Amino acid sequence: MESSITVKGQATIPKMIREHLHLRPGDRVKFFVHPDGSVVLLPKLPVMALRGMAKRTRRPVTIAEMGEAVAAAAAVTETPPGSKPRPRPRAKRR
Repeated sequence: MESSITVKGQATIPKMIREHLHLRPGDRVKFFVHPDGSVVLLPKLPVMALRGMAKRTRRPVTIAEMGEAVAAAAAVTETPPGSKPRPRPRAKRR
């Protein structure tokens, strides 16, 4: 398959490719250039297209359970008596 480039730098994606990638007017695509010089065109998926891809393995955690986990972690990571606390990393200034 081939397509020509217009004066404005545009090319028509052949119908078979559009159908294969499920592209519709207004959809966005990404181009990737590989070190060997080949170019790959992929559809840019909206965030909602990713919904449901990761399978839930357990029930969601409640706010109370999150609070308990934070409290337990804080108790474990407290500075032992007589030692100096570690300094926090400083934010870089611009």
